[in-house]
Amino acid sequence: MDRHPGPGARDPRAPTLELAIDGMTCASCVARVERALQAVPGVSAAAVNLATERATVRGAADAALLLAAVDRAGYDARVLDAAAPRDDDADSARHEAARAALRRDLLLAAALALPVFVLEMGAHLVPAMHHWVEHGLGLQRSWLIQFALATAVLLGPGRRFYAAGIPALLRLAPDMNSLVAVGTFAAWGYSVVATFAPRLLPAGTANVYYEAAAVIVVLVLLGRWLEARAKGRTSEAIQRLVGLQPKTARVSRDGRSVEIPIGEVVPGDLVELRPGERVPVDGEVVEGRSFVDESMVTGEPVPVEKTEGASVVGGTVNQQGALVLRATAVGADTVLAQIIRLVEQAQGSKLPIQALVDRVTLWFVPAVMLAALLTFVAWMLFGPAPALGLALVNAVAVLIIACPCAMGLATPTSIMVGTGRGAELGVLFRKGEALQLLKDAAVVAVDKTGTLTEGRPALTDLALAEGFARDEVLRLVAAVEARSEHPIARAIVAAAEDAGIAVPEPDGFQSVTGMGVQAVVDGHRVEVGADRYMRALGLDVAGFADVAARLGGEGKSPLYAAVDGHLAAIIAVADPVKPDTPAAIAALHALGLKVAMVTGDNARTAQAIADRLGIDEVVAEVLPEGKVDAMRRLKAAHGRLAFVGDGINDAPALAEADVGLAIGTGTDVAMEAADVVLMSGSLQGVPNAIALSKATIGNIRQNLFWAFAYNTALVPVAAGVLYPAYGLLLSPILAAGAMSLSSVFVLGNALRLRGFRPPMAA
Repeated sequence: MDRHPGPGARDPRAPTLELAIDGMTCASCVARVERALQAVPGVSAAAVNLATERATVRGAADAALLLAAVDRAGYDARVLDAAAPRDDDADSARHEAARAALRRDLLLAAALALPVFVLEMGAHLVPAMHHWVEHGLGLQRSWLIQFALATAVLLGPGRRFYAAGIPALLRLAPDMNSLVAVGTFAAWGYSVVATFAPRLLPAGTANVYYEAAAVIVVLVLLGRWLEARAKGRTSEAIQRLVGLQPKTARVSRDGRSVEIPIGEVVPGDLVELRPGERVPVDGEVVEGRSFVDESMVTGEPVPVEKTEGASVVGGTVNQQGALVLRATAVGADTVLAQIIRLVEQAQGSKLPIQALVDRVTLWFVPAVMLAALLTFVAWMLFGPAPALGLALVNAVAVLIIACPCAMGLATPTSIMVGTGRGAELGVLFRKGEALQLLKDAAVVAVDKTGTLTEGRPALTDLALAEGFARDEVLRLVAAVEARSEHPIARAIVAAAEDAGIAVPEPDGFQSVTGMGVQAVVDGHRVEVGADRYMRALGLDVAGFADVAARLGGEGKSPLYAAVDGHLAAIIAVADPVKPDTPAAIAALHALGLKVAMVTGDNARTAQAIADRLGIDEVVAEVLPEGKVDAMRRLKAAHGRLAFVGDGINDAPALAEADVGLAIGTGTDVAMEAADVVLMSGSLQGVPNAIALSKATIGNIRQNLFWAFAYNTALVPVAAGVLYPAYGLLLSPILAAGAMSLSSVFVLGNALRLRGFRPPMAA
C-alpha cells in the first residue's frame, strides 16, 4: 500500500488547528461536526474524536469561521493553543465537574423515579399492591402523583436531553438526545392525555407510561455517568505523562539557589537536582554523577549513568547522586512535551476502519426515527387491542434502544487506551493510521548500523599468542593506535580506556602505506596491521589460522600485532550486535513475520550478521536511494512492509515503507519521516508495536461488532417482531438499560488494553 497522499488526502504540511468540542454525545454528533467543519472555506480535512472531545482541522480556514460553523451545528467549541503548556489540572477539574453534575442529576432522577416505578409496576406485579393502589390510594390519585414526579424528572435531570435534542431535531439533524427526548416525551405526553383527557383516546387504551419516561431518563443518565468515569480512565496514560513533570525547579539565580515555577525556567539556567527528585526540564549535566531512571520515557527499566556532559530528559527520576544541569529545553520544547503531543495526535486521529462507521452513523439516527414511525403505524394497523398503547410502547422502545453511543465510542476509546499503553512501553505512534496498518505487516525490513548493531565500532576479539598477557598487549597496541584517527584505531583505544589501562605516548610513530602502523612504546617495538604486513616482517600467522577463519565467517577483518619481532595477538574490531537484537528477531519470527536486512555495508559482513541472527533476506551495498528501490521490491515480493531505521539516510526508506519505525536514539530527520518512534533505541520495541497494533485493532473490531450487531439485532425485537410467535415485547425501560449497557461494555472492553502484555517485556 502506497502511503503517499493522493487527491483529497490530508496534507501533513498544512496548518493544523485543534478545537475542543462540547456537547457531543454519539457518533452522529461526530459526523455532523465534521461535515460542518469541512464545509468551511479553506479546510482541507477535519477529524473529530468523540472520546477526546476534540477536532483536528487542517487548512488555512479562519478560526472564527470554524467556531461559527460548529455553533450552527448545535455544539460549543473553543480553540486550543498547541504551543501553550497543557493545563491538565484545568481539564481534570472541568471533567470532574461534568461527572459530578451527572451524578447529582442521576441521584435526583432516581429518587423521583423510584416511587413512580413502584406505584405503576408494583400494581402490575404484586396483587396486594394493586389492591392498595386501586382501593386505598385510588387509580386517579396514583396517576396524578406519577404525573408530578415524572414531570419533575423530565424538567429537572432530563432537561439536558430536550435542550440539546429538540434543536437538533428542528435542524433536521437528530442525534441521541433527540431519540431520548422524542421517546420520553411520547410516553409522557400519551400518559398526560390518559390522565387528564381520557375521552380523547379510543376505548380501552387509557393507560399511563410515566414510569417508562422517568426510568428511561434515569438509565440513560446512569449510562452517561458510567461512560464519563470510563472515559476518564482511557486518558490516564496522558495524565501520568503530564504528572511526570514537577511543578517547580531549583535554579541558581544571582548566586543563590531559588525554587521557581517550572514555567519560569529558561534555557541556560543552572538547575540543581537532589537524590530522588524528578528532572524538571531537559538539560546537560555540568556537575555531579548519578544514575537516572528513564523508564517512563524509554520503557527501559535499568537506570542510566549520568556524568558531566550527559543529557537528561525532563520527567525522569534521579537516583542517589546530586546533579547540576544546564537547561537545554523547557516547556513545549522538552522531550516529554513532544511525547505528550505525539500521543495526543495519535489518540485524536482516525483510522481507515472509522470511515465506514462514520458513513453508517450519519444516517443511523434518521433511520431509527423512521423505523420507530413504521413500528407505530404497523402496530396501529395490525396490532391487537389496545393497539394505540402497544404502538406507542414499541415505537418508544425502538427509539431508545438504537441510540448509537456505542458506535461512536468503539474506535476512539480503543485508540486512546492502546496508544497510551504504547507510550508507557516506549512505543509512540506518531500517526494513528500506523496503528491499523502495522498489524498487517508481512515483512519487517531493518537497517543494520545503529538498528541491529550499536552503530559504533568496538573491540570484539583479542586472541593472544603464548607468552603474552592481554592487558599488556592491549596497552601497547592502543599506544600505537592512539596516533590514528581511523574508527578501528579509536575502538582499540576506547577498549583500553574502558579496561582502566593507562595508554602511554609512543615514539617514532610511522604509518606503512597499505600495511599498517608501527611505533616504539616503553622500549618495545610494536607493529599492527594486516596479515600481509606480518608476512613482510617475516612472521608466520598460521598459528592463528582457525581464529582468522572464524572471524572471516563472522564478517570481521582481522588485524595482527607483533611485539619485539614476535607475533603477539590477532585482533578484530566490528560494530557489535545489540544484546537484545537476537531475541527481537526471534519475537518477530514468532509473530509470523519475515525479517529482511537492508544496509549499505559490504555483502560479506551483512550476510555473516544475518546468518548469526536468523534474518531471512539480505539486501547489501545499497545507497540511500537504493534503499527505496529495495523497499518497493520487498513490498512486491511479500506484501505490506514495515521498515526500521535510525539515520538521515534512512528517511527516504521510512517514508516509502507502509509503516516506518524510527529508533528513538536516532536523528530528528528519521523520526520526522517515521510513523512510529521507538523511544528505547532497542529493536525489541518493534515486536511490541506490532503486537500492540494487533491487540488494539482486534479490540476495535470486538467493539464495532458489539455496537452494530447489538443495535441491529435488538431494533427488530424492540419493534415487536417476536410478539406474533412468542408474545414477547421489549419494555422501553429494558431498552434504555440495554442501550446504556452497550456503551459501558464498549468502554470496559477498550480498558482491557491497559493490561496489554508485550511479547518482549523489558
